[in-house]
Amino acid sequence: MRDTRRARWAATALGLTAALTLAGCAGDSEPEAGASESASGMTPVKLQLQWLTQAQFSGYYAALAEGFYADEGLDVEILPSGGDVVPQDALANGEVDYAVAWVPKVLGSIEQGADIVDVAQIFERSATLQVAFADSGIDSVEDLAGKKIGSWGYGNEWELFAGLNKAGVTDVEIVQQAFDMNAFLAGDIDAAQAMTYNEYAQLLEAENPETGELYQPEDFTVIDWNEEGTAMLQDAIWADQGRLADDEEYAETTVKFLKATIRGWAFARDNPQEAADHVTKAGSTLGTSHQLWMTNEVNKLIWPSTGGIGHIDEAAWDATVEMSLQTSNETGATIISEEPAEPAFTNEYVDRALAELEEEGVDVTGADFEPVDVTLEPGGA
Repeated sequence: MRDTRRARWAATALGLTAALTLAGCAGDSEPEAGASESASGMTPVKLQLQWLTQAQFSGYYAALAEGFYADEGLDVEILPSGGDVVPQDALANGEVDYAVAWVPKVLGSIEQGADIVDVAQIFERSATLQVAFADSGIDSVEDLAGKKIGSWGYGNEWELFAGLNKAGVTDVEIVQQAFDMNAFLAGDIDAAQAMTYNEYAQLLEAENPETGELYQPEDFTVIDWNEEGTAMLQDAIWADQGRLADDEEYAETTVKFLKATIRGWAFARDNPQEAADHVTKAGSTLGTSHQLWMTNEVNKLIWPSTGGIGHIDEAAWDATVEMSLQTSNETGATIISEEPAEPAFTNEYVDRALAELEEEGVDVTGADFEPVDVTLEPGGA
């Protein structure tokens, strides 16, 4: 039965890929990062994302659309990336003022000389999964032994290797996976990498050829790195450490930027459909149900927040650094060879932003957060 299912999927994979293509690009003529004031009297700020325009970044787009950045006197330009821009490099090179990137990736850049610092840890939880068909016999990390394991690479693979290292699994074939689930559904990969907010949804938006209906969660088994104890910190906001030390205006702008951004994420929490719509209006080509699913799943990574959204938990930070030191990939390489020479994170600016927001009555912990129910449509429409 599986061969029939895979053959039928292969015939429709190209169409599903086209339906889920993400769009977004940065303009060619942009003001230089660090300009003190625009013609309107606002402080220009350039934010570099780590991927295309999508609801993974709904809080930033909500802050822009709802005027939260403008309220702080900031003229913010959000720059997407399709993999052609490395956010931490753009920041370290002075091309942008702030960047969104995963912590393990940036730790490697810091070891190579990037003078940047994590000023707000937006995602408290990891969204990375390894997904297999329910009848594959893969129910645990140990079951990955002898299997073809999909991985995107480019620094996205380290939680997978941390899990394999912890379980003592070495006999695996790592397969370069595209940023979709086509190879998995076609049967070329036994266990595929997926983000809860994107590729996992792509599975649930695809038709099961055996039933003629959409796939359901029970059709798959999921390895969640949060549950395995090898989750690493993901989306964080990074700033230029040298500028923070030497430029008082930039330091104050950082507080304002974080304050408005947190307002944006609180808005996305309380108004997920409106936040998803803001992302669509910003240029995302994802379907309506997929966009809402993404907003909802990203909210789960943030809320409820243990110490206030953006506050960096030192234990989680230390765990990520330790895994970055000890986790080895199939070549034996690790992310970093030694701990950062200077603290690569600071709560100074985000804690100031959180204190101001709490005084203004903004809920920065979301203790009562409840996700919404999202019905995925075929292809995410």
